[in-house]
Amino acid sequence: MKFVNPRFLFFAIFIGMFLLLAACSNSTDGKASENGSDDYPEKSITVVVPAGAGGDTDRNTRTLAKNLEDELGVSLVVQNVNGAGGSTGTRQVLDADPDGYTVLAFHDAALINNVLDLTDYSIADDFEVAGIGILDKANTFMVSGDSKFDNLQDMVAYAKDHPGEVKVATETGAFTHLQLLKLQEEADVEFNIVDAGGAADKIKALLGGQVDVVPTSLGLVQEYVDSGKMKSLGVMSDERLELFPDVPTFKEQGYDVVFDKIFFWAFPPETPDDVVNKFSDAMEKVVKENGEFADKLKGYGVNPEYVGPGEAEKLIKETQNNYKEIYDSSK
Repeated sequence: MKFVNPRFLFFAIFIGMFLLLAACSNSTDGKASENGSDDYPEKSITVVVPAGAGGDTDRNTRTLAKNLEDELGVSLVVQNVNGAGGSTGTRQVLDADPDGYTVLAFHDAALINNVLDLTDYSIADDFEVAGIGILDKANTFMVSGDSKFDNLQDMVAYAKDHPGEVKVATETGAFTHLQLLKLQEEADVEFNIVDAGGAADKIKALLGGQVDVVPTSLGLVQEYVDSGKMKSLGVMSDERLELFPDVPTFKEQGYDVVFDKIFFWAFPPETPDDVVNKFSDAMEKVVKENGEFADKLKGYGVNPEYVGPGEAEKLIKETQNNYKEIYDSSK
């Protein structure tokens, strides 16, 4: 009977274990490469916009998406999923596969939906935030060109004398809804708040005479201002805007109402970090380096501003907490 040298046996076992571990490592590396960012993206990406076509959310998203295509090398297909103040489209992304091929492009309305208990999830806690690409400081209250109101003070004075008479368009649970709640509290007035739908629908309601006032983005309605069909009562920014120097702020008219609209992009939960980061890097390059993109946004009256994943998530949390304070104090 032959006996195997113990040292030889130990050496053979050691070599076998080494080869086995190497094989496992190669297998794992291959999987990481397959599911990671090395080959991402390999096909078109669906961009879910929880708002109707024709509004500022749709317009801003399509503008950034078009430029992202050049950086990512694939098509970005914008899908408008309107309804329930944006929560329908947001939920669709939350439930999507976390493979990097479905992304949400939205704004503060998603935060407000959570504050109003219209959703059981939050952007910062339940999504993988890719970043912020656009900031809109030109949030305004618009009236028709022949309105009896020439500024915010005129409207507030009339509303004080005629409680519940001034019809103001909004979309329940949306960004403009919170603006109205804040102004009502700040000015101690009561408006007749009309749920008119998304941005494009609200503008139609004002042009058609169904409402007296529309909160919207000034850049979105600039053509109506130029034609005399609309006029602005003021902007909700800290100071007058370079693009609209003749439009006073709400603050200088005596009402501390300031709202900046942040347009963010976010992936479903558990989307790999390297995929999110690669998409975010493309956003950063477009926002910081693409002059054509910046000029386009300037024409819209909004600002290109990149905030990366970590800081964007922090800002979103802080903003949502601020909105909650506003809502709670308005009850």
